[in-house]
Amino acid sequence: MTLKPSSGTEREPNWVKSSYSTDEGAQCVEVATTPGTILIRDSKNPDGPRLTFAPTTWADFLPYATERQ
Repeated sequence: MTLKPSSGTEREPNWVKSSYSTDEGAQCVEVATTPGTILIRDSKNPDGPRLTFAPTTWADFLPYATERQ
């Protein structure tokens, strides 16, 4: 997965959209980092719910996710 920056505001974290995300597809994921957390959201619903992970949890998840491409 490659990441490309999405637009953000000064108050928002810097969200990065997955290159697998398209305007027509179901895979619309954005990731942002803050001190001590990894945030995940649906790019089509930026004001909707967000998942929050500890960096170690996210690091444990990534190998699992990349095996299922």
